[in-house]
Order: sequence, then C-alpha cells, then structure tokens
Amino acid sequence: MFSNYLIGLREGLEASLVVCILIAYLVKTDRRDALKPIWAGIAVAITLAFGFGCALEFGSQELTFQAQEALGGSLSILAVGLVTWMVFWMRRTARHLKSELHGRLDAALAMGTGALVATAFLAVGREGLETALFVWASVHAASDGTPRPLLGVALGLLTAVLLGWLFYRGALRINLAKFFTWTGGMLVVVAAGVLAYGVHDLQEADFLPGLTDKAFDISGTIPPDSWYGTLLKGILNFQPDPTTLQVAVWLLYLIPTLALFLAPTRTTTPTPVRDKV
Repeated sequence: MFSNYLIGLREGLEASLVVCILIAYLVKTDRRDALKPIWAGIAVAITLAFGFGCALEFGSQELTFQAQEALGGSLSILAVGLVTWMVFWMRRTARHLKSELHGRLDAALAMGTGALVATAFLAVGREGLETALFVWASVHAASDGTPRPLLGVALGLLTAVLLGWLFYRGALRINLAKFFTWTGGMLVVVAAGVLAYGVHDLQEADFLPGLTDKAFDISGTIPPDSWYGTLLKGILNFQPDPTTLQVAVWLLYLIPTLALFLAPTRTTTPTPVRDKV
C-alpha cells in the first residue's frame, strides 16, 4: 500500500504544482478570463487519464491468461521506462519548472483560447497518463485481491491535492528539489520491483525463458500470506521465490539507476573569455 501511496503522492503532486503555477500566474497578471480554458484543459486531461486507466483494467480482463501476462509484462516495462525518465527529468527541472510554465502560458495567451486549453491539457495530461500506466502496472504487480493498492493511490492523490492547495495559499514552503530527489529515489526502488514483476509476467506468457529456474526460495521463512510478506510485497513488490532472470534484471536496473539518480549534479561555470590583443 505504501508504494502505491508514494506513486499517487509523487505523481499527483507534480500535476497539482503545475495547476497551481498556471492558476496563480493568471490571477497575479489579472487574466482571470483565461481560467476557464485552463480548467477545461485540466478536466479533459483528467478524463483522458481516467479513461486510459479503465481501458487498461477492464480491457485486459477480456484477454486469455497468456495474453494478459504478455500485456501486463510489456506495459510494466513501458511504465518503468516512463517513470525513470520522469524522475530524472523532474530532478533536473524542478528549480526551473515555474519559469518554464510561465513562458508556455505567455505564448498561449498570445495565441488564444484553444492554445490555453492545449497548454493545460499537455501540462497535466502527460502526468495523468504516466500516473495511470504506472499505477496500473504497480497495482497489477502488488495486488492480492484486496482494494488496498487502489486505496493507497487514492490517499496519495488526495494528499497531493491538499499539498497543492497549501502551496497555492502560501501556507507551505518546502525545498521541491530535495523533495523530488528523495521521492524519486524511492520510486526507482518501486520501479525495480515493477520491472522484475513484468519480467515474471513475460516468463509466464512464454515470451522469456527461465520460469522454473528459481534464484532462491524463502517462502518458508517469509510466507507470502504473512503480514510481513504482504508488507514487503506492498512496499517493494518483494517475491520470496523469484527467478534468476528476475533477480538479474532487478539488480541491473536498480544499482546503476539509483547511483546515477543520487549522484550530485555538476554545475559548470563559464570560462572567461580573454580579450585578444
């Protein structure tokens, strides 16, 4: 449940910040007439993300078992790729997000209502589609037949909306760069578990070999139905009897990705230009 709460919080807060920045800029520049197109674009983006998530969930139920596993594994790998790109992108641009959005909004204001709707839709829609895909993949990997994964996502999104509102009201001040670095690092760990589970799905669909080649089996020590087994699965997508390929993929993704993500960013200083004599 915690991993799904983290996904809802992390992804939802990005969308909430985007909305707050757009609305606050329009209010401060006395362009309240442009709020309706912005809200329209946001509503379309949310509807599209929700529809995409429903299509993934209910559409996959009509498939055969092998097709479901192949689809689940493929989309899990795609979701990991998208969330990895997203956390690196946000770590790099968190400090400049506000000025970047202001620039886009200024250009849209000059172009008219349609451009405003498109700006809000693109700014929020990308986050919404990424969230729907990664939440579906994570819930698919961690679900044990209970509503707890979806409850965690819902609580995370509600927390994100509350934090966004507090940002807008000026009641909350945190270092966004540090926040996105810490939550991004935790999401990389979650993504590693989703990736390993996606590989397992592809093995069950006979797309990848090695389904019976177990790296280890500690089901007797950590039973999957125990409270601590359920906790580890909910947080880290832990599996007590993974295949060798799952463990190899998990390590090959987690170690270099986390090392690159947590490495200090280098700031380059311009070289002074000497006047020619």
